[in-house]
Amino acid sequence: MRMITWLRSHRVAANLAGAAICFALFGYALYAAHPKDLGGLGLEPCPLCIFQRIAVVALGVAFVLAALLSVPRARAAGCVAVVLVTLAASAGAGVAGRHVYIQSQPAGSIPACGATLEYMMDVFPVMYVLRKVLTGSGECSKIDWSFLGLSMPGWVLLWALALGTVGVIINWPRRRSAAA
Repeated sequence: MRMITWLRSHRVAANLAGAAICFALFGYALYAAHPKDLGGLGLEPCPLCIFQRIAVVALGVAFVLAALLSVPRARAAGCVAVVLVTLAASAGAGVAGRHVYIQSQPAGSIPACGATLEYMMDVFPVMYVLRKVLTGSGECSKIDWSFLGLSMPGWVLLWALALGTVGVIINWPRRRSAAA
């Protein structure tokens, strides 16, 4: 309880720390996708990985906006911050959760690799692309990287849930006191 009180009293710093974590996660994803001969891990991101990156960056932007909104500390600003953080964290957790589910399926139960995201965006309507990507395909079921027994989507799921929870707690508008 003492930690929550401290975080709420230092909203700007806590929101900026949340944003820094999100941008660090995105930076690691870029490093992981960088070619091996140039010092990266050489992991090719699947369409679900790309959507997770977008959600993590959106969560970072939501934290930055929450930090900016927490300076005047109007009650409506707190509500806006909570909504932005919740939406971005939910999107990231949803896509990462779907990716973890696809990776947990037995071999051969997921269709073979599909078209690239870039090709689908050029050829198909956006809603079709979203539906197609979220169903997942062979490249999304492959686990190329893990740390402490969790794949990269598993870590994104944990971070999105943790950051979303902390973001809601620190930005939740306080009740007005009877004396005010």
